[in-house]
Amino acid sequence: MCGLSGEIRFDGGRPDLAAVERMTDRLAARGPDGRGMWSQGALALGHRRLKIIDLSERGAQPMTDSEARLTGVFNGCIYNYRELRQELEALGHRFFSTSDTEVLLTAYRQWGSACVLRLFGMFAFAVAELDTGRLVLARDRLGIKPLYLAQRPGRLRFASSLPALLAGGGVDTSLDPAALHQYLSLHGTVAAPRTVLAGVRKLPPATVRVVEPDGRQYDECYWQPSHCRRPEHAGMGPADWRDAVLDALRTAVRRRTVADVPLGVLLSGGLDSSLIVALLAESGQHDQATFSVGFETERGEKGDEFHYSDLVAREFATDHHQIMVPSDRLQTAVDRAVSAMSEPMVSHDVVAFHLLAEQVSKHVSVVQSGQGADEIFAGYRWHPALAAVPREQEPETFVRTFFDRSHAELGRILQPDLLTEHDASGELVRAHMAAEGAETALDAAIRLDTHVLMVDDPVKRVDNMTMDWGLEARVPFLDHELVELAAACPPELKLAHGGKGVLKEAAWKLLPREVVDRPKGYFPVPAIRRMAPQVLDRIRQALTAPEARSRGVFQQAYLAELLAAPDAHRTARGANALWQVALLEMWLQSHGIG
Repeated sequence: MCGLSGEIRFDGGRPDLAAVERMTDRLAARGPDGRGMWSQGALALGHRRLKIIDLSERGAQPMTDSEARLTGVFNGCIYNYRELRQELEALGHRFFSTSDTEVLLTAYRQWGSACVLRLFGMFAFAVAELDTGRLVLARDRLGIKPLYLAQRPGRLRFASSLPALLAGGGVDTSLDPAALHQYLSLHGTVAAPRTVLAGVRKLPPATVRVVEPDGRQYDECYWQPSHCRRPEHAGMGPADWRDAVLDALRTAVRRRTVADVPLGVLLSGGLDSSLIVALLAESGQHDQATFSVGFETERGEKGDEFHYSDLVAREFATDHHQIMVPSDRLQTAVDRAVSAMSEPMVSHDVVAFHLLAEQVSKHVSVVQSGQGADEIFAGYRWHPALAAVPREQEPETFVRTFFDRSHAELGRILQPDLLTEHDASGELVRAHMAAEGAETALDAAIRLDTHVLMVDDPVKRVDNMTMDWGLEARVPFLDHELVELAAACPPELKLAHGGKGVLKEAAWKLLPREVVDRPKGYFPVPAIRRMAPQVLDRIRQALTAPEARSRGVFQQAYLAELLAAPDAHRTARGANALWQVALLEMWLQSHGIG
């Protein structure tokens, strides 16, 4: 796990090495164990390294294959790198390291950009072809690893985080009205390729982009599973699906144990993370390090789920670490979490993840996390409503059920110059829902959740918060083979037992019933949900700052209404409206965006 950056010029000039160095240095938290730079002709690459596989300097990046005339930088982990190495050795290739980076570079040498089809893992990479001057960028199937882009006349820059691009300078930091519309409608989510900044884009998941020396660019989406029933699954009953899901998850967890450093598990005490712990124990991993976080109770709302995480830790005899965060730490914790965000993220558990990652990084460098199960197995409370309508009614049902607010409501929230004339968020949903390859209304909704919304909310959240402490988070529920299986699973099996039915039936074979049958939980942060004084003070400070007033994103009457009753205004999905608008302003100020 690392951070990468780079620049390619199209105007005959040399890359700005000072800018690439600044971008690389801004990624130091993602890669505290090493720093590397490379430049030739119109191309420059930078890299920060977190040592996980091959801890020697032979795994350092940027890495060059002088015989093949290739240089690359890579962020992520290729879980099947050992198998790929054996295959490549059989084809005559030789290796000087034991790193997955060298395997990736050699796989590109052998198969070109089609190598992505052979990679099992999470990755973003840039490969420079030294003879052609071509640059190839790629991102993993589920967008677990980020890749941000900033294009100006004559050049393209790229980096593992948006703040790294800002450090390079020369970025158009004006707000993108369509992205702002999505942010306020889709619970803080801005779907790829947009970001809230007009001058920054992100490579979509499952995409290879070829950048020619003259600036021409071509994108290829290399993976999109069918969300339909398939002939090979004909005749499978509920028990068959249960066993197939459990076997696929077992494989996904095992794949993510590949490392040359100790591993842990983020154990919330919920179904998903508890299943990971159970499967690791089943595979013979003893004294597995597990970590849970909790917060002080605020206005009667409990701030931890230690009862369940402790139960699981006892059941499987883990080396458990329980982390309690006092409320007086929250103001500082909020600022640090906002600074770590590549984009503004409104889910308040982002603060919990950041605080948890800080403590976990003191013990291990790699953790497994349960993110993704709710999206692929229909675990959210709104999924039954989305499944209850005909396929053609799904887009409007999704808008009514999922959106924080309507297009019309934005008229009293945003300043007129930042309000799109059209319903930008509704159009995004309708376009994705209309695509072929989804059989039922629920299939279409899960496809949108999995391949669009999840990528730029929970997946991004986990990456940003863990990597800010040099901690690599792996997500077995987003193993692409498990996602393909879940996509084909009949909707009624996912909806059973109050959601995630097929997964719960698998879990009953491994976990205490109390854990499987418990109400759905989350990382609770009551001080944010209930606007504790220390959080509210920070919000008032941000919204009344001179830069907020000069920026003028929100109408003053709307802000005054929210600040007069901080805990009273909720979005249609129940989120605190004040937190949502304040978070955007705090993020802009944190990153020096005027």
